[in-house]
Amino acid sequence: MENLYGQDINRNRLCDLKRRLMDILACPIDKHHPLDLQVFIEKDEIVEGMMICSKCNRFYPIIDEMPHMLPDELRNKKEDAEFLEKWNLKRN
Repeated sequence: MENLYGQDINRNRLCDLKRRLMDILACPIDKHHPLDLQVFIEKDEIVEGMMICSKCNRFYPIIDEMPHMLPDELRNKKEDAEFLEKWNLKRN
């Protein structure tokens, strides 16, 4: 893989960098960080997984490489339920 300047990029380093970026994300409710990370599918990026706030016990799904980190009133309850069902997970 090459960057914009034609330099080779080590895929493992790129993946490690993206994982490290997860360390700066905080819970939008209580600002706790780092969030616990569970990875279900990983390629160059985390494709499917979830982040969990150990302080308030909220979960934030990662769907199609995008973390969904909305406050409760803006979350799509149907999407959350489908995500949990897909991965056979139960949340309070």
